[in-house]
Amino acid sequence: MTRALVLADIQRDYFPGGAFPLVEPEAAATAARSVLERFRASGELVVHVFHVSDDPDASFFRPGTAGVRFHPSVEPAEGEVVLEKHRPNSFIDTGLQGVLDDADVTELVIVGMMSSMCIDSTTRAAHELGYRNIVVSDACTAPDLRYGDTVVPGAVVHTAFMAALDGSFATVTDSSSLG
Repeated sequence: MTRALVLADIQRDYFPGGAFPLVEPEAAATAARSVLERFRASGELVVHVFHVSDDPDASFFRPGTAGVRFHPSVEPAEGEVVLEKHRPNSFIDTGLQGVLDDADVTELVIVGMMSSMCIDSTTRAAHELGYRNIVVSDACTAPDLRYGDTVVPGAVVHTAFMAALDGSFATVTDSSSLG
């Protein structure tokens, strides 16, 4: 079985001082970095995906801004695949599936931001495309969300999405348990 690491949207806009900070992004980035270091050490395929909004009224990930750049903790290394996307699903119009197919990848390890949007969309799409998925829960995070008058804390949002993915679309684990 050949596996690849997909790092989705670990970008500066999601961190303090960015246009759309998430809940505890530093902790998620630290866990993602530890997974990235393991993949680099083993020589396994690493794919960095970053989001650039194509909406002229976007409040974050605006083209040409510092916020679209990768967070320094997970900067791509020379030779690692870097793909730009414009939708939550990392497979839409990015060439990701071709990269994975060319490398005979059958298993994805997925980390990044946001659990409730891009991680969920990418994981479900990967499952539908036949990949075996592992989502590293502590290497992902989510924002606080509002529904009507209720604010749902980001930690609860994250947990709910991990619970929904686990067993049906992926195996959800943490960075210290990842094989």
